[in-house]
Amino acid sequence: MPADTSNLGDAAFNRVRVLFADQLNLARGKYVPLDFAKSGVVRLCVGAYAVTYQRDLIDAPGSGVSEGLPDLEAMFDPEDLRPGWEPNTRIALASLESGGEPSGLCGRSALKRAIAQWQELGLNPKIGFEGEAYIFERDDKGAWVPYDAPGGFVYGTGPFTDPAGLIDDIWEMAFKCGLPVESFNAEYDASQFELTLEYADALKACDDIFLFRTMARELLYKRGYLLSFMPKPIADRGGSGLHMNLSFGDAAGKNAMDGGTQEGALSELVGGCIAGLLQHHEGLGGLVAPTVNSYDRLKPAQMCGYWANWGFDHRAVAVRISGETGSASRIEHRVGDCAASPYVAATGLLQAARLGYTKGYELPPPEKADGFEVVSTTRGLAENLGASLDALEQDTELVDAVGRLLVENYIAIKRAEINEVDGLSEAEVFDYYAPFI
Repeated sequence: MPADTSNLGDAAFNRVRVLFADQLNLARGKYVPLDFAKSGVVRLCVGAYAVTYQRDLIDAPGSGVSEGLPDLEAMFDPEDLRPGWEPNTRIALASLESGGEPSGLCGRSALKRAIAQWQELGLNPKIGFEGEAYIFERDDKGAWVPYDAPGGFVYGTGPFTDPAGLIDDIWEMAFKCGLPVESFNAEYDASQFELTLEYADALKACDDIFLFRTMARELLYKRGYLLSFMPKPIADRGGSGLHMNLSFGDAAGKNAMDGGTQEGALSELVGGCIAGLLQHHEGLGGLVAPTVNSYDRLKPAQMCGYWANWGFDHRAVAVRISGETGSASRIEHRVGDCAASPYVAATGLLQAARLGYTKGYELPPPEKADGFEVVSTTRGLAENLGASLDALEQDTELVDAVGRLLVENYIAIKRAEINEVDGLSEAEVFDYYAPFI
């Protein structure tokens, strides 16, 4: 369903919620009156890029702390507002500028640049997101506990997996807001759900998943529930990931991967993209798995993409070639989680893939073992966020491709986050992240 792009004269709403995703994937922005939104710009303090989840002020690169915290401009098209989930409210998705130029801190602008670089090669990136999340409810002491879904099982649907109809509420609101759902279902553990949106051009796909995640969390919170996209919110249950499916449209609008994803007939495009994702596997981990809690999920012998390997329709690898062919041909990156900004994660994915395709990285053989007990590689992700950030920092080719200022700012904020989480118990780590992820 396309987004409603009715013009500003529509009397059905009287305010605009201007939103953008920061380096923590927080939905920052402002409410502004309808008349004010006609300018297509709101100003905000660059200090939004100087704070941790706990609002500690960090003199990170680009944060402006040492320059008096100047303004950035959040720029949007006032004729391209999207339906909101709050009364009398439309949504404006903004990109950030400074001095009339795209801000080096802005993940959405970095994504636009990555898309343009692929388009210069005659290819238009397309992405599909599959996110996973747990639902929590309050117990009689006010603590968050897993939602009581007594009949929950993987690929479950209906009232035994969702007795309060919460997924129904999200589905209904998503369609009202023009957020294109592909499928919802219960995941491996009770109270865990997979929430998949339709494939789209890369920028639209990232806009959609960013708004969907914000909408779904706010909708359930108002009902007294917590929809948590934390990668490992419950120690003895399965983790929650963000699988990113990637393909490209060619000049004729057809899937450029069609015919190139079969054993013995791997195309230069497909092989190059996979080689790039594997070459930059450790550095990418620092972008797509961005919290201390992410590394409780990313372990060997799990279906989480820990190892730097790939395979044909193999779910225990980092990069999977889907079993679907034809117009649905694609590769799936299985490492990330929903704590990551979709704009930054997609930028990292596209830039790593582009480097592999244009530089002709060598592609290792596909994984033929089970991927659990036996794997074909010794390369895996870092064991914790700190080491993963070190790997990202050392991958200068990827850093330059994504955007040096963005990455340096992100790393500084994340290292401060590590210090804040250090020494916390499992329950305290949950409380630290739960309001935000």
